[in-house]
Amino acid sequence: MNKFMLQQAQKLQAQLMKAQEELKDLSIEASSGGGAVTVTVNGQQEIQSVKISPEVVSQEDVELLEDLVLTAVSEAIAKSREAAAEHLGGLTGGLNIPGLT
Repeated sequence: MNKFMLQQAQKLQAQLMKAQEELKDLSIEASSGGGAVTVTVNGQQEIQSVKISPEVVSQEDVELLEDLVLTAVSEAIAKSREAAAEHLGGLTGGLNIPGLT
């Protein structure tokens, strides 16, 4: 690897590390059940919070609540992956690099 390519690789690595840090600060929210359950994740698909409206908490509706939480979490993670792909896409030139998104 020549000196120029090594410098470019180091520059790209620094940019990717910065982008990964920025993704930690990204906050993505998704909800289900008309806002009954809201989930917030960061750009690295880590769940930050789960909020449940008191109206949906009852002994009879446990299965419904479980479904709402699952739906909101799934949607939040999908949105977070899309945001991460957009955020990192410019740096990687469209390359699909495992572990980055």
